[in-house]
Amino acid sequence: MNSISVLVDVESEGERIDKYLSFIFPASSRSYIQKAIESGNVAVNGKAVTKNYKLKANDSVEYTPLEPVKLNVEAQNIPLDIVYEDDDLLVVNKPKGMVVHPAAGNFEGTLVNALLYHCGDSLSGINGVLRPGIVHRIDKDTSGLLIVAKNDFAHRGLAAQIKEHSFSREYRAVVTGHLKEQKGTIVAPIGRNPKDRKKMAVTDVNSKNAVTHYEVLEQFNGYDYIKCVLETGRTHQIRVHMAYSGHPLAGDAVYAKPKPNELKLNGQCLHAALIGFIHPRSGEYMEFKSDLPDWFKQFLNTLK
Repeated sequence: MNSISVLVDVESEGERIDKYLSFIFPASSRSYIQKAIESGNVAVNGKAVTKNYKLKANDSVEYTPLEPVKLNVEAQNIPLDIVYEDDDLLVVNKPKGMVVHPAAGNFEGTLVNALLYHCGDSLSGINGVLRPGIVHRIDKDTSGLLIVAKNDFAHRGLAAQIKEHSFSREYRAVVTGHLKEQKGTIVAPIGRNPKDRKKMAVTDVNSKNAVTHYEVLEQFNGYDYIKCVLETGRTHQIRVHMAYSGHPLAGDAVYAKPKPNELKLNGQCLHAALIGFIHPRSGEYMEFKSDLPDWFKQFLNTLK
């Protein structure tokens, strides 16, 4: 497979190379990146390195994704809500409750299963056999727009925009309580929760800068309906930032304790409503919107 060259910026100096590459390719697992390093598919300044190599500013990193191996994930004829599609990529409107890619104990009914049926072999291989075409993710219980790369050229172009924070990403959410300001920005670094590795948290330890802009669209008794615009794209960013602000997302059982009327949501009240990016081949800016799904509208109606 073709190699990818990256020049390390000053902000990333001192970071482990496996963590750095899994950040550049956010849909890749860290274990996949480590396997690539162990296989000699990663070089720094022309020399092989170990997974714990600490980067220096202006290091030249050359990464060659592992050769694809036969995927043991079954293609399934699952309906897809495709908003846009061409030879390089497609934009999918993911329903709430659908997992993006297979994982231990969950190898069926995922978005990847559906993509394998729809696209066949026409999916990028950069993120490994369990994540073909997956450039970025949204959580199982978050609905909305997601971009899928059909080839490695498109994947590299889209991944570069994610790293540079040049994607346009807008969400709709319902939070508990009332925010003090109608508009605001939360700037707080996010990393793994030191006390629970399955959760993320605002922390200064092994974290990345995270910025979320919000605006209150409508207020209800005990809740705010808000718009969130991501300047960065950290795991669980909106969920963590809103919980950190004292106003967790309605229905979010990971970062709060849902109230009885929120249990019908079966997860956080969050929808990826808009995504914008530069097409990696044409150079054209493209933007897509997704209306609120019925489950979201129904919850809003119960609050009115």
